[in-house]
Amino acid sequence: MRAWVVETPGPVDSGPLRRVERPGPEPGTSQVRVRISCCGVCRTDLHLAEGDLPPRRPAVTPGHEIVGHVDALGPGARRFSLGERVGVPWLGRTDGTCRYCRRGDENLCTRPLFTGWDVDGGYADTCLVDEGFAYRLPEGVSDEQAAPLLCAGIIGYRALLCAAVPPGGRLGIYGFGGSAHLTAQVALAQGMRVHVFTRGEQNRRLAGELGGDSVGGAADPSPEPLDGAILFAPAGELVPVALRALDRGATLAVAGIWLSDIPSLVYADELFEERRLRSVTANTREDGEEFLRLADRLGVRATTVGYPMADAAVALADLAHGRFGGAAVLHN
Repeated sequence: MRAWVVETPGPVDSGPLRRVERPGPEPGTSQVRVRISCCGVCRTDLHLAEGDLPPRRPAVTPGHEIVGHVDALGPGARRFSLGERVGVPWLGRTDGTCRYCRRGDENLCTRPLFTGWDVDGGYADTCLVDEGFAYRLPEGVSDEQAAPLLCAGIIGYRALLCAAVPPGGRLGIYGFGGSAHLTAQVALAQGMRVHVFTRGEQNRRLAGELGGDSVGGAADPSPEPLDGAILFAPAGELVPVALRALDRGATLAVAGIWLSDIPSLVYADELFEERRLRSVTANTREDGEEFLRLADRLGVRATTVGYPMADAAVALADLAHGRFGGAAVLHN
């Protein structure tokens, strides 16, 4: 089969991805093999390719927003039928026995495996997934529309929960790419006021088209105090900016897996009055199931840009340089 691999991590324009031929994988116990129709391009893939996230195995295949059809069943795999459409997400497996898993916080598992980082992902013809960690997808959502929901959507939804904005409250969104534009739709549908802060004319235009109450530059002051905020941009210098925009007792949730260094914080200006700063770490399967149901009911739709799988390196470079709004999706 054909697959893209991260051979030598480095700047995206130096060509860290290489397309190779390798044997197709055979499913193990409780695994299914998925014939991939498309795979979303996530900023985490870019961090992996550029070495911000060191690859956890040599020549790993990126990609964790995977949509396809089951074409082989491993021993004991009974959850899905051959030919059934499934989604393969970032969270690939947990141990199920650590204290975090036992208390229901499997996103904090001490021995997790992640798709496209620990195990080969979706920039390929096929991939494997533990059947317990794949999702059934809403029937009315196309493959291209479904792909970004599987990470950008799910992580954004968890970040929204972590930001703890009350009903009808004021949400700030810093950065407006694949995850943020899905989260904004959920927040607006739930009656929140949404203020977007982002660089790039295309992202600002998209935020306005989706109904944001205000749209400004990444470091602009908020037009009103925020009841909660989410930082999607991997820019630590925006943490003090967002904290200063919070109302008393509000929370800033940092949604990315990687963030540049945070400058020194001035306690009186940025943390006092019970302002909170918290990270968002992966998601639980319950988060994913809940978000997919909610997205289907609310009519959440991804703004997508399609690329052939052969142009995965181009799509990743375009993401790095902000050449599109919304989410890129690779097609086989």
